[in-house]
Amino acid sequence: MAEIRVNPTRMELKKLQGRYTMARRGHKLLKDKRDELMKRFLDVVREDKELRERVEASLDKFYKSFSVAGAVGSPKMLEEALICPKREGSLEVGYKNLMSVTVPEFKMQVVGDNAAESFNYGMAFTSGELDASLRELNSLLEDILRMAELEKTAQLLAEEIEKTRRRVNALEYIMMPQYLDAIKSIKMKLDENDRGNTTRLMKVKDMMLKAQLEQKDDEEEG
Repeated sequence: MAEIRVNPTRMELKKLQGRYTMARRGHKLLKDKRDELMKRFLDVVREDKELRERVEASLDKFYKSFSVAGAVGSPKMLEEALICPKREGSLEVGYKNLMSVTVPEFKMQVVGDNAAESFNYGMAFTSGELDASLRELNSLLEDILRMAELEKTAQLLAEEIEKTRRRVNALEYIMMPQYLDAIKSIKMKLDENDRGNTTRLMKVKDMMLKAQLEQKDDEEEG
């Protein structure tokens, strides 16, 4: 670990002590932010897991119904039934701030007939399995959009957690120990200088006392 090289003066000591105090405060704030990010991340992952299980179960039902519809009817019938959609959708992407992380929000605007049982084909030449499969697929739209929003949010939160973790570790294991070592080194140097100055002052005092005694002896002899 590289050492901080500074002049061993009281001004530098005061500066380093101020930086160390700021580093401690920043370290605490970053740790609190990391813990809150982890909490939000786990909430998002938990919701995403539940939603994914529900979507996968619904997709399984859709595939089964659609496979049966394809087996009952001809490929040409399926193509003609599905060639012209009756509803159209547009996706709006917004953003919100979550713990200093910009995460997306998806909103779907559907234009057309919103009735769940409304299909764009006649009922005479299609099977009930096709109706069931499309009904199941229509019900999945909002869940799929929400799942995409959650998974992107989880990815962005994970990246922010990693950045915050690196900053916390840099403060805890690099910067703060460097400041402490530099402060300790300056204090030792200042204490050594103080001891040296005290020793010199004591020697000067002894020399002055000795000179005064010698002068007094000379005066008495004279």
